[in-house]
Amino acid sequence: MLDIRLEDPAVAGQTLQQQLHQGLVDAILEGRLPSHEPLPSTRDLASALKVSRNTVVLVYQRLLDDGYLTAVWRRGHFVNEQYIRQQLRLSVDTRTASLFSKERDPDLWRRHLQFRPSEARNIVKPANWRDFPFPFIYGQVAPDKTTIARWRDSMRLAGSLAHSQSWVGDQVDMDDPQLLEQIITRILPHRGLRAHPEQLLITIGAQNALFLVGQLLAGRGRTVGVEDPGYVDARNIFASTGANICSLPIDSEGLANSAVLADCDMVYTTPSHQCPTSVTMSLDRRLQLVERARKDDFILVEDDYEHELNYLGHQRAALKSYDNSGHIIYIGSLTKLMFPGLRIGYILADSELIKELRALRRLNYRHPSAQDQRAMALFIGEGHLDAHLRRTRDRLSEKWQLMQNEIARQLPELHVTPTTGGSAVWITLPGDMDAWAVHREAAKRGVLVEPGDVHYCDADSAPRNRLRLGFAVIERDQIAPGISQLRDAIMTIMAENRKGTAAE
Repeated sequence: MLDIRLEDPAVAGQTLQQQLHQGLVDAILEGRLPSHEPLPSTRDLASALKVSRNTVVLVYQRLLDDGYLTAVWRRGHFVNEQYIRQQLRLSVDTRTASLFSKERDPDLWRRHLQFRPSEARNIVKPANWRDFPFPFIYGQVAPDKTTIARWRDSMRLAGSLAHSQSWVGDQVDMDDPQLLEQIITRILPHRGLRAHPEQLLITIGAQNALFLVGQLLAGRGRTVGVEDPGYVDARNIFASTGANICSLPIDSEGLANSAVLADCDMVYTTPSHQCPTSVTMSLDRRLQLVERARKDDFILVEDDYEHELNYLGHQRAALKSYDNSGHIIYIGSLTKLMFPGLRIGYILADSELIKELRALRRLNYRHPSAQDQRAMALFIGEGHLDAHLRRTRDRLSEKWQLMQNEIARQLPELHVTPTTGGSAVWITLPGDMDAWAVHREAAKRGVLVEPGDVHYCDADSAPRNRLRLGFAVIERDQIAPGISQLRDAIMTIMAENRKGTAAE
């Protein structure tokens, strides 16, 4: 009998049918099933594996459809030897040894690379962050079972024959009209915005939108202003074009209305919740920046970052809503607070710019997944996105208040930048305490925190005593003990610093 072990679907992450199918495919390709002998009957295999016969019947039928098996009347199912030989022949010459010479030129890519993106200063998030009991990490979300179920329903409906014409063909450079309609009627009005379809472009997330904008509007000889501290990937994207990066100060009202703005061709800002401080830009500052963009003729790129997460007072309208001159490019995300890995974003701008961005996007990847676009249109249309955002806002509002209370109670010596929302807090450690030392000591206690120096433009002058604590993914009942462990780590570093000072 076949040596195939099936696990509990909840543990394996696959149904019994999927596990059996994979096990049989592996056995066939590895040559463990001789082609001259029939496979066990569906009844015998079902009995041996303790699964329903219907499960085995469906798997055998799928293997027949895919060409792995052939059925012989009154003899059973056999491995399709001709098909398998074709598959194996295709893989014979793809071994590593045949692809690469033993004598490789070590300087090959040094001569040909125009620049090395990997050398840019960037945020590093450990792949094993889920292993930490207290993951105060930014940018991850806690799974919402209701939202996952609703998204699965939307994907299933989008994949049906009724909607298949929206995605089975190459859409060239077009976006899903239903998704554009949902954005225009259901998303933008919440931000005080109106638009026509020709003013919108769907992207693979907000960061991809920034990349497209950077490719078209930045470049050598251009000066791009970025918030300091600010969003690291935006800074690196604009720098990769060869543009001159100009650091712009922020204060308690967000991006400062400083004289240096006049030197910029383009300015990038995150007014709803500034990255990484989570400060919300005041109304006066918004109006000042809109006027400066018009007066000094620079393009203002608004990344409407976490606008949904406002817990105190009313949500402020987008900068773009005050734009009468066309100088503002608005970038939004539909999935950041839902499933960050799904990556669906959009750009709102004048139709002339969107026309060029669409042509540039076509050169990159033509268009985002058409099926994902249709699923998102259905998801929004059914009200599922609004419901998800309400649940998320309620959960994070409680966590935000708990973070404020616990830090004030357990670590009163820390300065927390005042905010009205967001999914992280920006902390200044006492004196010249090194955030990286705290990071390492906290990790020993199961606490994951993010040092903030990478968010500053100048690595040499960046403050070393800043921390960002995200709270979206950590469980609510883990916040207080997590802050307690962080306090112990900080106390340990303070004691070590005192010893070092005494020794001097």
